[in-house]
Amino acid sequence: MNKKINKILKYKNKRKIICLTSYSKNISEIVDPFTDIVLIGDSLGSVLYNYKSTRSVSLKTMIEHSKSARQGIKKSLMVVDMPYNTYRNKNEALKNAKKIIKETKCDAVKLEGGLKILEIVKHLKKNKISVMGHLGILPQSVIGKFKYKGKKIRERRKILNEAILLQKEGVFSIVLECIETSLAKEISKSLDIPTIGIGSSKYCDGQVLVIDDLIGLNHTKIRFVKRFGNVKADIKNSVFKFRKEVLNKKFPSKKYSY
Repeated sequence: MNKKINKILKYKNKRKIICLTSYSKNISEIVDPFTDIVLIGDSLGSVLYNYKSTRSVSLKTMIEHSKSARQGIKKSLMVVDMPYNTYRNKNEALKNAKKIIKETKCDAVKLEGGLKILEIVKHLKKNKISVMGHLGILPQSVIGKFKYKGKKIRERRKILNEAILLQKEGVFSIVLECIETSLAKEISKSLDIPTIGIGSSKYCDGQVLVIDDLIGLNHTKIRFVKRFGNVKADIKNSVFKFRKEVLNKKFPSKKYSY
């Protein structure tokens, strides 16, 4: 087993796991010292390209951003989202997972879904590809408004059962997205592998956020997003100073000229 994955597994019930997204070398270099997992998520579709859905993200786009992010990741486990329509069956999934790993040098791939992907996960594991699962809100499958999961008893049972089955087939961790608090707690307690929450309460074994949301670069009103910084304001201030110095003929001075 990958040493980094083994390390993540050992954190279960010992300390919280820190996960953030990154889509580039520069951001990866900044977050890597503080994270356990860096996720190159297909969330880049909405964050960087303003797509209405992650379904529009291509395999090529994911690979190119992952290649960039890889250059800044030294310590953390690197996980790459397999985009929509790249794992419709086990053979397609294996072909594309191998391509992602070969071209990006990532440690694992992430797939959305429960019962529908069990055989695919099993096949990938058989071929020595590490897989992270994803339950709750599945952005690649949702059309329209996102609604949190775990409100109804039948839905709760289904998600819990899928989490247990995914673990059985070999995923090393599962992202729980927008799952009701008590259900997220129950799932986390029922599994031997760690859960990574996003909008799914403090009871998950770790947490993940989109880096652009966390640093205030991407303004969003999503409930689970907390802004820990205001990078947009810093950028505006820097650009304002640059403009001012250029207009006043102060930049570039001799120090910045050949």
